[in-house]
Amino acid sequence: MDNAEVDERVLDAAEALFYEHGVQAVGMDRVRGVSGVSLKRLYQRFPSKEILVETYLRRRDRRWRAAMAAAVAAAPERERPLAVFDWLHAWCGEPDFRGCAFLNAFGEMGTGSPAVAGAVRDHKAAMRSYLLDLARSAGAREPEHLADQLTVLVDGAIATAAVTGDPAAARSARAAAAVLLSAATAADQHRKPGGCGLAGQASGLSSPT
Repeated sequence: MDNAEVDERVLDAAEALFYEHGVQAVGMDRVRGVSGVSLKRLYQRFPSKEILVETYLRRRDRRWRAAMAAAVAAAPERERPLAVFDWLHAWCGEPDFRGCAFLNAFGEMGTGSPAVAGAVRDHKAAMRSYLLDLARSAGAREPEHLADQLTVLVDGAIATAAVTGDPAAARSARAAAAVLLSAATAADQHRKPGGCGLAGQASGLSSPT
């Protein structure tokens, strides 16, 4: 096997094991057994478990966000912030759902591993940046503020679904996001001259008949 194939097999095994059982509960020997890669070759490619965990998280980040973005892109632009929660509802309902892989890993290794903590923070930052883009495209008057709110709702929905075993948490988060999105975009509409909001009504009252 060339290095690319070795990496793929090791990371596939590591992701399945770490996500299902936890990072601390899975040793390198178990990854070796599932991947079919010799322990010597495994350590040549990933000299420490910390490196393997960081690499697993960064690959999962790219794949997870890409899957979400592909689904969300199918929704109308102004509804895409809400489509995030539709995708989360489906994902949280999958049989192998075990919550947020990044928060799980941070809880186990984050305080003692700058590399793992960095991978988790980078994922959260990338997720917020994505939500910020969606908020801007949806026409939010204060997209930064809305992105912060949506980020909290996303993490809360995932954590609640993991604890309760019920993906309905994503639906509840969607309902809250809809209220926030409506308020954020309504505020923008009120600023438009001649619009149907408060500014438009005031303009109409002051105009001569």
